[in-house]
Amino acid sequence: MARDLIDLLWREHPAAPTGGSRGPRSKVTTSQAVDAAITLADAEGIDAVTVRRLAADLGISSMALYTHVGSRDDLLVLMVDAVRAGWTPAPYPAGTGRDRIRQLAGQELALHTRHPWLLDVTDERASFGPGTIAKYDHDLHAFDGMGLGDVARDAALTFVTDFVRSAARSRRPDPHAADMAEAWVRWHTTLGGYLGDAHPLARRVGAAAGEAMNSSYSAESAWEFGLERVLDALTGPTRA
Repeated sequence: MARDLIDLLWREHPAAPTGGSRGPRSKVTTSQAVDAAITLADAEGIDAVTVRRLAADLGISSMALYTHVGSRDDLLVLMVDAVRAGWTPAPYPAGTGRDRIRQLAGQELALHTRHPWLLDVTDERASFGPGTIAKYDHDLHAFDGMGLGDVARDAALTFVTDFVRSAARSRRPDPHAADMAEAWVRWHTTLGGYLGDAHPLARRVGAAAGEAMNSSYSAESAWEFGLERVLDALTGPTRA
């Protein structure tokens, strides 16, 4: 019988229940199962992580795997917390709050780039895990010295991480990107004929942006523009 999720999350803690020692020793541990699931998700996406597939990869039965991870939903929570526990962020710079928040955002983007499936797991029970709590504590320190109360500090962190998650989602590979570039070459003249004089602002701005980015969309340009506005909102605009 699987332990409760809270006990699985804190399984390495000295106070965690051991679940007894009777019976044959299991071929895998919960941590090994979680690590294998993370490797699978990184390689093939979160949809590939099923109890049946993971059990087969580990060479155990599905029922045996359930005793280690509880359920697929619990497994996803364990994966998220393990990723956060294994992430080693760089120390915050000794500069301004703006510098710390910029580093926080960059590190958060890097984490989601390394594990894109994190965007697909929205189970808030991960907040009970040791890795998630430790990361939350570290992230909150980015706002030290800014005069924020506890609730405002939490809201500021959410503001930054929500922006990062949106940016990370926009950076996911677009299977139609090559088709879009080809379509633009083939269709822009035809489109101009259909539009005529309609929507002049959209045409002017779209043309200028496309020329500047050499594309119809640039995730990097969107990131830099958006991050500067997030920083301005939290710390005030930089002086020229």
